[in-house]
Amino acid sequence: MSLKVLVVDDQGIVRAGFAAVIDAEDDMTVVGEAADGVEAVRLAADLAPDVVVMDVRMPELDGIAATRIITGRDNAPRVLVLTTFDLDAYVFDALRAGASGFLLKDVHAAELLQGIRVVAAGESVLAPSATRRLIGHYASGTERARPGRSPGGLDTLTGSQRNVLTLLASGLNNAEIAEDLGITVGTVKSHVNALLRKLGLRDRVQATILAYDLGLTHPNPPGGHL
Repeated sequence: MSLKVLVVDDQGIVRAGFAAVIDAEDDMTVVGEAADGVEAVRLAADLAPDVVVMDVRMPELDGIAATRIITGRDNAPRVLVLTTFDLDAYVFDALRAGASGFLLKDVHAAELLQGIRVVAAGESVLAPSATRRLIGHYASGTERARPGRSPGGLDTLTGSQRNVLTLLASGLNNAEIAEDLGITVGTVKSHVNALLRKLGLRDRVQATILAYDLGLTHPNPPGGHL
């Protein structure tokens, strides 16, 4: 079955360009286009897309607010945020609003398409610059923990699952985690799925933010190895 994609951008030519690239794929279908956040919220409910490709800066309702509304519903689609502006506030706000990924609009078409497939499969994707900034800000203390956040289920994690959570939040992918812990990639995937389920989280992005908020992870300072 084709992935159903909703494209949201206030610039018609940009929206049409993304839609054309996506629609050309055999495994994807653009089911709708929206020019602002209000329309995006409505179409997301009416069309039930699998993935929403969301712009940030739009009239009426911005992409962050629209993402928060869309992801707050039952059976919500995944949201992949695309923006021209690689600004800290956009990264943090988009991820906290429930986005499963954050990419810049200058990505190659292949990266965009892969990003859509990745978030549709339940994973997360971040532009390398966004990952560095996210980790760097927590390391420097610029981004503060959110008081009152419940760890819900944290005490049910095994030691191995806690180790995986820590490495995941440090920006490592499954292969790197497997190498670090001396286990297989398949075992890493099993641990990730289990910890997400136990913590009631949707994806790796939410797990990373939770780990930082709770002080479970001490990432490298800006410029350090990820």
